[in-house]
Amino acid sequence: MESWRRRLAESITTPEEIAERFGTDPALLAPVARRYPLRITRHYFGLIRAVGDPIWRQCVPDLQELEDDQLPDPLDEERLSPVPGLIHRYPDRVVWLVSNECAVYCRFCMRKRRVGCPGRAGDKGTVDETLRYIVGTPQIRDVILSGGDPLLLDDGQLEQILARLRAIPHVEIVRIGTRAPVTLPERITSRLCRMLRRYQPLYVNTHFNHPREITPEAARACARLADAGIPLGNQTVLLRGVNDDPAVMTRLMQRLLAIRVRPYYLHQMDLVQGTGHFRTTVKTGISIMEGLRGHTSGMAAPYYVIDAPEGKGKIPILPECATLQGDRWLLRNYRGETIEYRELVD
Repeated sequence: MESWRRRLAESITTPEEIAERFGTDPALLAPVARRYPLRITRHYFGLIRAVGDPIWRQCVPDLQELEDDQLPDPLDEERLSPVPGLIHRYPDRVVWLVSNECAVYCRFCMRKRRVGCPGRAGDKGTVDETLRYIVGTPQIRDVILSGGDPLLLDDGQLEQILARLRAIPHVEIVRIGTRAPVTLPERITSRLCRMLRRYQPLYVNTHFNHPREITPEAARACARLADAGIPLGNQTVLLRGVNDDPAVMTRLMQRLLAIRVRPYYLHQMDLVQGTGHFRTTVKTGISIMEGLRGHTSGMAAPYYVIDAPEGKGKIPILPECATLQGDRWLLRNYRGETIEYRELVD
C-alpha cells in the first residue's frame, strides 16, 4: 500500500474519535455523520486549534446540516448530465466526476448528495460511456476532472483516463480540481507529478479556504506540482465563520501567491441542502473584494462569482452584472439572461 493510502486509512471517521481530543458529545454529531459521511485526515485534524474554529467548521459535522430546506442539486447537475457523472453545462467544456471519494468530507460540499456515497464513478463501464460521449461531441475542448477528488484515484486509474482523453483530437486541455494539497499533501508524490507531466497541457485547481491551511506540507505539495510545469489556480468558497473577513481573505490570497498558486475564483455559497449555515450575504463578498482591490496585488484578487441556480452558469459579481431590488439580486449571466437570486436576511 502506498504511504498516502495508509495515511488516508488512518483518518478520523467517527464522532467518538473527535470527542477523544476535544471532549465533545459524540451523540450530537452521530445523526449528522449518519446522513452525511465523516472523514478527516490526521493532517487536517491536526490544524484544529479549538472547537468551532475555521478548520473545525469546515470538517466536523454540525446539527445545522440537518436543519435547512435548500435543494440537494440546485445547479441542476443531474439534469445537465447526458451520461451519468458527466456535466455538460457550457458549450465547449464538461465536468467529469471521476471519483465519489475525498480525503476530507467538507461540511459545505456542493455535492453532499453524492460525495462519499457508493457509486459507479471510475468503473470501466462508466469511463467507456463517458469517453464515447466526449469523442462524439467535437465542440468539447476542455475537460475538468472533479468529483469527489480525482487524486483519490490510484496513479494507474488516473493515467488511463488522462491517456484516453489525450487521444481525442478535439480535447485541447484537461483540468483537475483537487483539495489533496490541503487535506492529504502526502498524495502529491514525485511519481504522481512525473506522470501528470506527460499529459500537458494540464492545469490543477486547488481549494484553500483559510491561511492556516497553507502548511509547510501543503506548500511542498504545490511546489512539486509547479516544478512539474503544471499551472496552479485556487478556488475558494466564501464561508461564514471561516473566511468572511477582508483581512483573512487578503492574507489567504497573498500566501497562495507565495506558494505559486494563482487565486482564480471566490465562490458565493451554492444553495445546497445541508450547507445553509455557511452562507454569507452577497454584500459580504463584495465588501471582501473591495478590501482586496487596491490593498494588495491585482494578482491576489480572484473573480467573485455566483454559480446561478438551474445550471445558468457562473456569474461574476461586478457592478454591471448585479442589481439589488428589495431582497432579490438581479444577475445577468454570460448569455445576457437575467436571473433572480434571493439575498440572505442577516
